[in-house]
Amino acid sequence: MGVETAKTDRVDPHAAIAIGMLGPLTVERDGLAVHLPASRKICALLAYLALSPDPVSRNRLCDLLWNLPNDPRGELRWCLSKIRAILDEPGRRRVTTTGDLVRLDLHDCCVDALEVERRVAGGIHLLDPGALQSLAELFRGDFLEGLEVSRSPQFDIWLTAQRRRFRSLGVAVFEQLVDRAPSSSDRSEGWLARWLATAPFDTRAHKLLLAHLVAGGRIRDGEEHLLASARAFEDEDVDFTPVRLFWRSLRAGHRAEVGASPSDGSPVPAPNPEDGPSPRADRPNLRASLAVMPFAEELGQGMRGGFADGLTHDIITRLAKLRNLFIIARGSVFALAERNIGPEEAGRRLAVNYVAGGTVRLGEGKAVVSVEVIEVANARIVWTDVFEHELDDMFSALDDIGNSIVAAIAKEIEAAEQNRAVLKAPDSLNAWEAFHRGLWHMYRFTREDNLLAQRFFRSSLRLDPTFARAHAGMSFTHWQNAFQRWENREEETRLALEAAGQSLLADEHNPSSHWAMGRALWIRGSQEESLHELERAVELSPNFALGHYTLAFVHSQSGDPKLAIGSADQSRHLSPFDPLLFGMLAARGMAHVRLGEFEEAAQWAVTAAARPNAHVIIRAIAAHCLGLAGRIEEGRALVASIRKTHPNYSSSDFLDAFRFSPDAVALFRLGAKNIGLD
Repeated sequence: MGVETAKTDRVDPHAAIAIGMLGPLTVERDGLAVHLPASRKICALLAYLALSPDPVSRNRLCDLLWNLPNDPRGELRWCLSKIRAILDEPGRRRVTTTGDLVRLDLHDCCVDALEVERRVAGGIHLLDPGALQSLAELFRGDFLEGLEVSRSPQFDIWLTAQRRRFRSLGVAVFEQLVDRAPSSSDRSEGWLARWLATAPFDTRAHKLLLAHLVAGGRIRDGEEHLLASARAFEDEDVDFTPVRLFWRSLRAGHRAEVGASPSDGSPVPAPNPEDGPSPRADRPNLRASLAVMPFAEELGQGMRGGFADGLTHDIITRLAKLRNLFIIARGSVFALAERNIGPEEAGRRLAVNYVAGGTVRLGEGKAVVSVEVIEVANARIVWTDVFEHELDDMFSALDDIGNSIVAAIAKEIEAAEQNRAVLKAPDSLNAWEAFHRGLWHMYRFTREDNLLAQRFFRSSLRLDPTFARAHAGMSFTHWQNAFQRWENREEETRLALEAAGQSLLADEHNPSSHWAMGRALWIRGSQEESLHELERAVELSPNFALGHYTLAFVHSQSGDPKLAIGSADQSRHLSPFDPLLFGMLAARGMAHVRLGEFEEAAQWAVTAAARPNAHVIIRAIAAHCLGLAGRIEEGRALVASIRKTHPNYSSSDFLDAFRFSPDAVALFRLGAKNIGLD
């Protein structure tokens, strides 16, 4: 590899090689920049290995960067040869291989990202100002800036996670420097600028900068910053109200100091840091918005902090984790409740689409919670229900009731949004509405509806390419094409993985994104990675019913059948009327087959097949289970029903759709033989 003549400052001037990742990828040898290959995959592989603390298997590296190529190991060998040309020297091999494992030996090199990790390990707050400034200088830009690799969803996942992690570390460093610098200093403003460049929607940084400008009498600069920032926030659908209110309070204080008063003559309240966003009703592409008003204790004495407040807080937190709705934060709704403002009026003041609330009655050893959801525009009650729980364990009661309420609210609002979108002309839909129109078709589980769902998801993504759930929906439709064999399985698997990767890039903390990736990895045959993604989905949101269902689906075939039963039951508990209820029931049926409990399997599978949207594979599960349970006539009748629409359907078609363990394959073949579905 050639080198340039320019020299740059380095973290460790004694290191043989310096690798820069906090910004565009760079490699220097003896202070001279090394020309890197044009291949993005070589650079990606170099970066991944440099940051890996342990040796990495060749299979893992192939899965990371090559999506179904003809010869992934051959391409990997070629890339490693290029990395050796960059890093190795006569008598010093830094690219080492042991059997199937690959690692980089960089003990005499300096990697800026690893250096940051090392320095902050003891706590950023313990570093002195000089060490903080030296650390801040390592952040030249975003992690591996400009290095994206097409059709490599696993690398995209890793890259997104690393970028978020190092952005967070950079923000923490800049925040410490701002907090320690005199507020009037130019250095403070410089660190604030770095902070905002790294986290442009961090409201605390905007407030500190505005306060700095007002303190220096630079009101015009403050107004210009406010205007530019408001436009940026609006473009990204991020609420700017807290910053705008803070600026008004600053201006009011500044006018008071110079003998003026606010223009309307009234005091301006200082912003509450707990106040949540207040979305405008006329913003066309926002998610549906919800305010959860504090639940009232029927026999309470007006004291805050009891069971009802705890339940309200839990519901707000869990709904926010689902990331399906725009949730107003706790501070705003409790402040309105303290002023005795009712749910409908609170909904109008907060400019939300829906308001949820209810009452709690404690007594006779149990809690009874009544809940209702109101559509603010027309004061229509969308949903209402009553939940009861024994109070032998207060925390268990809070948890169980909260789970049920959160899942029900999310599902009912989603159904209301789908029905509203269906009634509108297709060319008038915004991104949110087009997404819900796509869901409406997706859950019909026919080939024609699946194509229509893709059409609406594409429309949604044209309007908002960062809409994570629309990418997840698109991945689901490709998964259906592959699973049902409606299209070429390999190609649709690739597209399902690609769309799931886009969903994770858009929002790595959205459980739907990890759910989509888990399903796509399963159909590709990567069960362990699939389970990891699905477990991450329910870790992010324990109330995510589809995450629990898909865990049951995977475990029921070749994992732990007892875990499958638990996950299936949890998914049904969270979403008892889910469009995928047939799958929840059928997964439990398949788990019972693997446990040798054939009658129980038949009962669950037959119930699944009776669901109105159950497709042919669900009915085939029921037929096989009936054959194993000895209910031969029922099984043969179901086979006849299947062959009316799928004349050539066989047990091989059924088994090819799944990834059963060998013992399960043998059992299902026996069931098929008993009912003539060979």
